[in-house]
Amino acid sequence: MILAMNRRNFAKTLLATPALAAGLPPLTIKDVKVITTSGGANYRWVFLKILTSEPGLYGIGSACNNFQTQAVITALEQHLKPWLIGKDPSQIEDLWQSAHLRTYWRNGPVNNNVLSAMDMALWDIKGKRAGMPVYELLGGKVRDAVPCYDHVGGKDAEQASDAVLKSMASGYRHIRVQFGSYGGGGFIGAGIGSRPEGARNIPAFDEELYVEQVPKMFGQVRAKVGPEPKLCHDVHSHLSGINAAEFCRRMQPYQMLFVEDVLPPEQLAWYRQIRQVCTTPQAVGELFTHPFEYMPLIAERLIDYARCRVSGIGGITPAKKLATMCEVYGVKTAFQEGGENDPVNQLAAYHVDISSPGFGIQEENHFPASVYDMMPGTATVRKGYLYGNGQPGLGIDIDEALAAKYPFRPVAQGGAYPLDRAMDGSVVKP
Repeated sequence: MILAMNRRNFAKTLLATPALAAGLPPLTIKDVKVITTSGGANYRWVFLKILTSEPGLYGIGSACNNFQTQAVITALEQHLKPWLIGKDPSQIEDLWQSAHLRTYWRNGPVNNNVLSAMDMALWDIKGKRAGMPVYELLGGKVRDAVPCYDHVGGKDAEQASDAVLKSMASGYRHIRVQFGSYGGGGFIGAGIGSRPEGARNIPAFDEELYVEQVPKMFGQVRAKVGPEPKLCHDVHSHLSGINAAEFCRRMQPYQMLFVEDVLPPEQLAWYRQIRQVCTTPQAVGELFTHPFEYMPLIAERLIDYARCRVSGIGGITPAKKLATMCEVYGVKTAFQEGGENDPVNQLAAYHVDISSPGFGIQEENHFPASVYDMMPGTATVRKGYLYGNGQPGLGIDIDEALAAKYPFRPVAQGGAYPLDRAMDGSVVKP
């Protein structure tokens, strides 16, 4: 008798659940706002604010693109906004798929930024309405905090070694080491060497010199700092073909956490050759915008870390799927931040990171004090770990009045990415 009553009570509970869901008033998207700001620094941030029919309920997403900023703004205002108003913000997956296909041509960087802004804002709304942080909706925490890697460098191995030891003293275990300027190493000084007549008077990149210099400097760094820190290095796609394979082979003795983007995205097939000659871990994907770029690399286990940017691949929805694919194939995520990235994208990555068994490492990003005032809830990095705040949704807001006080500053040549050149004057990728 008691068992039968318990069964009846359990059945009543199940029947009551849809009623509770049905009791929530339906939501619609009432307005979409594009917010731009320099953040009180030199950023070119673009945020999307989706307002709903429920008073006070809105979501914020990132459409960060430092190099095609105006194209993203126009796409959001002229193409996404008119299409999005009136739709149900709770249908995240359907809206993502529909927005992905509504442009007909898809998987480009600008459209992915647009998708990202919409997707993050929708997850923010869903979390706020549920009264939960987004990571709870993604399955809950699987780690206490998100470990990050630090960025250090020096003009030579001695300076870089000192910077690594300083980073370790501040609490970091994972540390990226660069030499000279960002992407440095392998440069022949301006005016030095055999150059064409009338050549540019700038430093010239030489692949073979890079392959010769950088592994030797890492040997000196590792000898001074010991085996404890987990070191990584960003080649920034500067090498090609057999030079990339030889570089990775020479880096193997130094027990790298990973080398990043040793090849440009146009030469991904060479990762098969790299796997045949060494076990140096590979982090790949900062420039990826199409899943067919990273899917074969993961499925064939040719890389060790997927380095996509959450706002570059379309937001939380595809990032969670990527993290699950990494988990299945024994690869890890290492979502990319970059110095120009924003706090909303950082928190979007955090929510996927902290809820995913496929997580590996997160790139750190610090912001000036003006940003913490403008965007309350911005995540913090303490002793090598990234912490959110546990608030519903993404856990971040934006003071629109304060953001408006920091308009974009003029940029040279439309904000083009600065390019390196070889000795003969040709452009070096990326």
